[in-house]
Amino acid sequence: MSQPAMINRYRWYELVGIYTGIFVFLTFILSPFVEGFLVSLKPLGLLFSSPYRFWPKNGSFEAYRSMWVSVPGFARYIFNSFFISIIVTTVVLALVVPAAYAFARFKFRGNGALLGAFLAVNMFSGAVLLIPLFRLMRSFGVLNTYFAMIVPGVAFLIPSAIWLLRTYMLRIPRELDEAAFVDGASHFYTLRRVILPIAMPGITVVAITTFIGSYAQQFIFALTFNSKTEYMPLPVGLFAYFGRQEVVWNELMAASFVGIAPAVIVIFFLQRYLVSGLTAGAVKQ
Repeated sequence: MSQPAMINRYRWYELVGIYTGIFVFLTFILSPFVEGFLVSLKPLGLLFSSPYRFWPKNGSFEAYRSMWVSVPGFARYIFNSFFISIIVTTVVLALVVPAAYAFARFKFRGNGALLGAFLAVNMFSGAVLLIPLFRLMRSFGVLNTYFAMIVPGVAFLIPSAIWLLRTYMLRIPRELDEAAFVDGASHFYTLRRVILPIAMPGITVVAITTFIGSYAQQFIFALTFNSKTEYMPLPVGLFAYFGRQEVVWNELMAASFVGIAPAVIVIFFLQRYLVSGLTAGAVKQ
């Protein structure tokens, strides 16, 4: 006799509670985005009309056209954010994969202390280290370049990436390494031909989280380490819609949705790898 599926074991009131919780959670998360999208459809003169109308009257997509005229270089801001995030993600993966393999497979003095230090770095806000970072950037002569935003982005994203990928690699059986060593493989060959194919879901998760983190954290580094418009990322471009007399809210909201569209498209195509990577190893074999 077949066993009933686990979801069917819930009682009706437990299902009501589950779906109610999901509804409340999605409402809390999605409400700002829905409101932002509706604001982008409203004419500027009707945004603060009284009484407040949730659904826009005479709504249109005019702001999605006029935003390109108000800030002519907005496409360059999007390109800069995308370019910086791609470079940061590539550099982080190149450094984190061998580092996570070393922390997962080798026992050496200071292993725990280093991992604890990496965790402590994540507790510091980037704003706390702006002055020493500025001095370093000036010493290396990379102010007002892409490197001024790439270097601190890499530095602040590496610790969490090492922790995430190390945890994934710890789940890979050591017997695979030992079998490769018996056949005469080196550590580098074992990492490249044995570990990397198995750890690819975890590496994909690290790549996605690093890309999102890099796309979101560029504002403070761009304002501090860069004064050239041609290198400014998307968050600074959005700031251009704040005029001296008023804020063009509908164009600002439209520009925000257009600006995050490339990141959303990337995540959309990689979401199945994200889910498989996060759930890999969740069930004991």
